[in-house]
Amino acid sequence: MSFEMKPEIKTVLKKMDFVNRYTMLSEQFRGNSNDVSDGLDDYDPEKVREILTHLGYDATFDDKEKFFKVGVVRESSNYEIWFNMVLEYEITEFVWVVFHNFEVRLGSPWSTYPRFLINSGARIRNPVYRSYEELEEILEKALFMYEDFKRHLIHLYSD
Repeated sequence: MSFEMKPEIKTVLKKMDFVNRYTMLSEQFRGNSNDVSDGLDDYDPEKVREILTHLGYDATFDDKEKFFKVGVVRESSNYEIWFNMVLEYEITEFVWVVFHNFEVRLGSPWSTYPRFLINSGARIRNPVYRSYEELEEILEKALFMYEDFKRHLIHLYSD
């Protein structure tokens, strides 16, 4: 069975130049694979929550699944949007979740989007952080992308 990206999601990702922006973020934060001792051993969810608060977002943390949920939009009865962040092992994995008319429209990691936008073999590595400062920079850029994504998508769903 083949999975296809929903047309409105594809339109929004192309409009916001997702592939180029994610590529730049990935290349800027690819980490130093030769030195495994230069990073954090583990992250503190409370410290990450402080970073997210500083960036203007409330966050909930799922202890069982180990992810943050931020930027929840429930302004309309016909759509719901939010941003999940997995930050395990100094690797960022970002997932935008979209429901429209009670149907899941998106819920896969960013790393899969280029496969639908460029070609099935396209791959962009997840950004890597070695400090809370780097993590904050990554999150700031990712949240800026999320704001663009939301704005374009809400505009489509409001028409």
